[in-house]
Amino acid sequence: MEIAKRKGMIKAGLGKERLDLVIKNVQVVNVYSGKVESGSIGILDDRIVTPYAFDYEAKNTLDGDGMFAMPGFIDTHVHIDSTLLTPEHLAAIIVPHGTTSMFIDPMEISNVAGIDGLRALIASREKLPYNLFIEVPSRVPTAPGLETTGGELGLDEVKQILHWDETISLGELDPSKVLGLKDEYLAKVEEAQRLGKICNGHTAGLNELELTGYTCGGLSDDHECVDYADAIRRLNLGLSVLIREGSSERNLELIMSGVLSEGIDTSNLMFCTDDKHPDDIQHEGHIDYMVNQVIKMGLSPMRAMQMATINAARHFRVDHVVGSLTPGRYADIILSRSLETIVPEMVFHQGKQVSQSGNIVTSDIALNYPEYLYRTVSILNGKKADDFALKTEGSLAQVWVIELIRDQIINQRMRAELQVVKGAIQADIEKDILKLAVVERYGKNGGIGITFVHGFGLKKGAIASSVSHDHHNIVVAGTNDLDMAVCVRAIEQTQGGLAIALDGMLIDCLPLPIGGLMSDRPAEEVIQALERLNQNYHSQGGVLAAPFMSLSFISLPTVPELGLTDKGLVDVLRHELIPSIIETR
Repeated sequence: MEIAKRKGMIKAGLGKERLDLVIKNVQVVNVYSGKVESGSIGILDDRIVTPYAFDYEAKNTLDGDGMFAMPGFIDTHVHIDSTLLTPEHLAAIIVPHGTTSMFIDPMEISNVAGIDGLRALIASREKLPYNLFIEVPSRVPTAPGLETTGGELGLDEVKQILHWDETISLGELDPSKVLGLKDEYLAKVEEAQRLGKICNGHTAGLNELELTGYTCGGLSDDHECVDYADAIRRLNLGLSVLIREGSSERNLELIMSGVLSEGIDTSNLMFCTDDKHPDDIQHEGHIDYMVNQVIKMGLSPMRAMQMATINAARHFRVDHVVGSLTPGRYADIILSRSLETIVPEMVFHQGKQVSQSGNIVTSDIALNYPEYLYRTVSILNGKKADDFALKTEGSLAQVWVIELIRDQIINQRMRAELQVVKGAIQADIEKDILKLAVVERYGKNGGIGITFVHGFGLKKGAIASSVSHDHHNIVVAGTNDLDMAVCVRAIEQTQGGLAIALDGMLIDCLPLPIGGLMSDRPAEEVIQALERLNQNYHSQGGVLAAPFMSLSFISLPTVPELGLTDKGLVDVLRHELIPSIIETR
């Protein structure tokens, strides 16, 4: 804050300068004291002067009608581009749910287009009706040598971004970089800590000894806990837990049921979505959904709100600007008629009303993305059915299969024996073992990784996506090679997107032309298209609630047990490529 503005705040606090707005007649939720008291919130410019402005003069007043006033909610870890929406269009569905701060790790656009792509993603930051803070991508690419990416962020770029004002942490760093004692990544941790910023963790698959060593690497939290046992192990080592409830990673109930039954202190727990599709946000909510769910489970409303606000702000060391309705903080305010079930009636961001009765009230922000971000898909191989043939000798082949775990990001490895026909290994539709491929999409080498997957349930056709973490090549799962090729051709034509094919024909496609990650259309249109795609998937036998989100995580080379990239099948725990074919006979 500039000194002149600070002086104005002080004068206003002393009653020597008129406030811009007073929201009177409200019940103020004080997340510091844990009390709810009658209040009158005084605002100057974008900041709160006092929650008790009973006798202050103001240019404007608003009657809060006795509603409960609470701080705006914080999403502590999200890959914003994985919502399929631009930050500008995302506002329409998160702000009405009371989310006023997004802590984003923009590693997706960085993997596609490097630091320039990152800059383009946040170019409208100051115009957004919510706060956008950056968790600096720490691993772009995520698995050097095991995947092909469009962009990179080296040590120099990471140091540069860490100095930006909007940066609050070093983004999630997977265990291979820390336990492998790799100087480049440890140097990133040291630079972040030198600047007084925390380092976000990513501890999926670690045993007790590995977790201890990893924590010694300077990491501060983890969002990969799938149950209470995971959470308490991390809390015991001083790692805060960012409880995740995304589209395909549903961790909230399993973690909080243990927290409640064991009476665990919640001050080091907070909420995040990580990756959540817009249809799920629209239908069930955002951070407000998580708050209401834990209240239903038996947590007090005050503790639930503290998890969504001040806990997060303190952990990320930004509690001087967000997380509470106290002097000097941004005037990010939710008004709700109930504390037991929070439904934001009005939402304010930096002193301006941005939502009313579930609808955003701010004007649209024009998109202004550079042309090169609309040209990021160039397919060298993968447009013909023959490109997906996994060839071998013999009549039977034993192969590795990625087995999905429903509602979780992690997977298991399984073996399967499959038929070999005309020298190519076949999918087994009856046993729900489909072919899975990742197609290099940056026009660099034309690589295609091929293996098999269990858990999608498709009886016919194929589905594909250019959103595939973290490299964002094209990932496609199908019952046959022809439909897989149809999907890839469609995604190249739209320069990114989600696609579904059947009987050699494209059934439907959601174009994602900005970096192959995001639509340039409003949220409502994207949601309608996504729902249509999901319906087509289910009509072809699919069983997953969020198939395209599940598809996007299969290619992760850092989440156990197996991942698939354009280079091939990755043994995540050993961090190396392995053959998809175990043996043939």
